[in-house]
Amino acid sequence: MEQRVPADIMKKKAIQVIVLFGLVSLFGDMVYEGARSVNGPYLKTLGANALVVGLIGGVGEFVGYAIRLLSGYFADRTRAYWLFTFLGYGLLISVPLLALTGIWQIAALFIVAERLGKALRSPAKDTILSQAAHQVGTGFGFGLNEAMDQIGALVGPLLFTGIFWWFGRGEAILADYQRGYALLAIPFVLLMVCVVVAFLKVPSPESLEPLSKDVLPEKLSPVFWFYNLFSFLTAMGFVSFVMLGFHFKATGVLTDAQIPFFYAVAMAVDGVAALLIGLAYDRLKQVLNAREGGLFLLLLLPLLSAWIPLLAFSRSFGMAVLGIVIWGIVMAAHETIMKSAIADITPLKKRGTGYGIFNTTYGVAMLVGGGLTGFLYGISIPVLVVVLSTLQFLSVPVFFWINREIGRK
Repeated sequence: MEQRVPADIMKKKAIQVIVLFGLVSLFGDMVYEGARSVNGPYLKTLGANALVVGLIGGVGEFVGYAIRLLSGYFADRTRAYWLFTFLGYGLLISVPLLALTGIWQIAALFIVAERLGKALRSPAKDTILSQAAHQVGTGFGFGLNEAMDQIGALVGPLLFTGIFWWFGRGEAILADYQRGYALLAIPFVLLMVCVVVAFLKVPSPESLEPLSKDVLPEKLSPVFWFYNLFSFLTAMGFVSFVMLGFHFKATGVLTDAQIPFFYAVAMAVDGVAALLIGLAYDRLKQVLNAREGGLFLLLLLPLLSAWIPLLAFSRSFGMAVLGIVIWGIVMAAHETIMKSAIADITPLKKRGTGYGIFNTTYGVAMLVGGGLTGFLYGISIPVLVVVLSTLQFLSVPVFFWINREIGRK
């Protein structure tokens, strides 16, 4: 039986795990965030309309989250967390393969395949990361990981910006998009090398999670289910960048080169905000002396998200940029608070299942929201803005129900 080692050594090992996964995420984000920054305009270049783009984005997010219910469950049952991690990251090869497409239907398949890879790896990867993060604070652990992967999320879109300026002085043709997708094969190879190194360094990360006196019941609590309802509402009203990019190109608010550039700006904002939000999350837990204390930060999501459609779907350059910045902050909150919360409200034996259920809820919300956004965009942008903002405000009462449940414990 493996013996528990001193706390300082365990903490050092935990930080190594977090940094290794940060490097994995850095190269991974170069690949898929680079692609996501231009997928909307690329699909439009291939002839897809607003409804099709909205549905592709929604279906991709649905697949990317819904299948996590199964992958999380089987990862828990088999304890094969590394296997799911390898399979999921391997499917990122679909992004460089976009360079070979010339019709939107084939491009859509590769876009959805990339999201499938995300679905396979995320519960397993988040479970491994959560085990390490409990050594240093879940908010800090996930926040540091998010900050590191946003470096890649910054570089990936800038790659496309550079290509568009070099070859088209700000505008892009089909060949320019395909050059960018092809170059993403380089970080993909580096990513897979990092996954192998991470596995060799820490093949058994479950030993990192410290024993806690605050024992969670071996079932999912009412807080968990209220939390999923809250996530569903706020995610359904959150606009994907695929749809924002389509709008920017369709209206000319941003040029082809500016779209991935400002996506990179959003990723930079995301990285800084994630670390700050993560630290604030852990600080709230300490101040309130409660494992679930950081959940009070959830209120940031609807209050900020409600402004995004009003700003980003305008025809003003300044308002669009402000909307993108707020979008980046909200993404940081999604990646930091939401993942940290699952680690704090689920027992270890149900952790992968918890992430799977949460991500399925999130995926259904993104599917419905993506289709709704694409449909309403073709009818009336003011109606679209009102509907998305209303969904955000509907999540506020659920936030107070969550905190009422926490107070009863």
